[in-house]
Amino acid sequence: MMPHRMVAATLVAVLIAGCTLGPDYRRQTIDTPEAWPTPTTATSVPAEWWRGYQDPALDAMIQEALGHNTDLRLAIARVDEARASLGVARADQWPGVSANASAARTRTSEDLPLALPSGVDPINNNMRATLDASYEIDLWGKYRRATEAARADLLATQFNRDAVQLALIAEVSRGYFNLRALDAQVAITKRTVATRLDSLALQRQRFEAGVASELELRQVEADAAAAQALLPVLETQLARQETALSVLLGRSPRAIVGSTPERGAAIEALTVPPAVPAGLPSDLLEHRPDLRQAEQQLVSANARIGQAKAAYFPSITLTGFLGGESTTLADLFSAPARIWEVSGSAAQLVFDAGRTGSRVKAAQAREQQALAQYQGAIQNAFRDTLDALVAQRKARETLDAEQARVTALQSALEHARLRYKNGVSSLLDVLDSERGLLAAELNRVEAQRVQLAATADLYKALGGGWEGDRQAKQQASSPAGAGG
Repeated sequence: MMPHRMVAATLVAVLIAGCTLGPDYRRQTIDTPEAWPTPTTATSVPAEWWRGYQDPALDAMIQEALGHNTDLRLAIARVDEARASLGVARADQWPGVSANASAARTRTSEDLPLALPSGVDPINNNMRATLDASYEIDLWGKYRRATEAARADLLATQFNRDAVQLALIAEVSRGYFNLRALDAQVAITKRTVATRLDSLALQRQRFEAGVASELELRQVEADAAAAQALLPVLETQLARQETALSVLLGRSPRAIVGSTPERGAAIEALTVPPAVPAGLPSDLLEHRPDLRQAEQQLVSANARIGQAKAAYFPSITLTGFLGGESTTLADLFSAPARIWEVSGSAAQLVFDAGRTGSRVKAAQAREQQALAQYQGAIQNAFRDTLDALVAQRKARETLDAEQARVTALQSALEHARLRYKNGVSSLLDVLDSERGLLAAELNRVEAQRVQLAATADLYKALGGGWEGDRQAKQQASSPAGAGG
């Protein structure tokens, strides 16, 4: 008796545990550098890194965008969809139970070769109520692999949501910097137009008095017209930037048409973070949500291989029901009316013209595609970070040079006006200095914008804020963090 019990116990254990087909995922070994070419401080990055610019208007814009941007709402909805799909995949691992009830009243013909016995009522009632159960034993891990893939899909959509959010914050920041830069450039141009119109009026008076030549008058007219022509171009760019920023914030059509984005600090008053810590190159694999997304897509594709391979092996299904059947409703649940059935079935694929093999090969090819996408995403991430590190450093150097240029041209203009007033030099020297100063001031504003945008780009390239965030992301990557 003992051997039979041991065999039975072994069979039950095999049926319950089964085996899981397909390869288990192992993270790829990435050949990352030990340090960045540019020396950086390996400290934490604030989670809300954009507050480092110290502009409440920018903070409010980002919060508005996080609540209303359509791209982010779409990414959040995809997370909900993936979570529901994971629930569906998990449900396949459990038995399905359904309740069924039926009632029938039939009459048997009395005009038959074999007539009903005398006294037998030809009218018959049949009442039936059952609980039906069906369970496919996951002997080969088909449903376990499907759940593993669905869980990875959920994590991928969560990381995609984080990537969309990070890109949105960086885009709003860049858009706001561009808005304030255009505001400053429009203000500079308006001030220049007013100054040149005053100079034109004075020069016209000098010409009418015979003190100035017509050549000098026309030169001043041309410079005033040049400044006036520049103003509409900048104002058009400003209007477009306001509209683009309103759309990015997710505002309604009425708000887009009837209002403009709020302004805060002037571009020169915005605080530039003193240094953006890059950390170690290997940290990039944990901080960038797009890399985490690509890895989870690879995990999902890897699990789908095992799911496809399970079709090679037989499927074993257990079915049964328990209930009652009676001619009267009152006796339906009585002991004599009780019915039940337990049955099992096995199905083994014999011939499908290579369909299953092709599905396995397709799953393996999709896994290789996901691997290539993951490796490509890592390469692009390091390229983005290196570019952003260089851009941040060079933007500071450019701004310093543009500021020195403005200072020099301001001094040159003062000397040119003084020399012209004393009759030492011509008006052309003054006009040249004014044109140079206008271009330099506009370029300085642009350099300020580029420097601010470079820091936002670097934060984005590094994966956003990650101060105390690594543990939270690791928890999100666990089965519990993915919804169970």
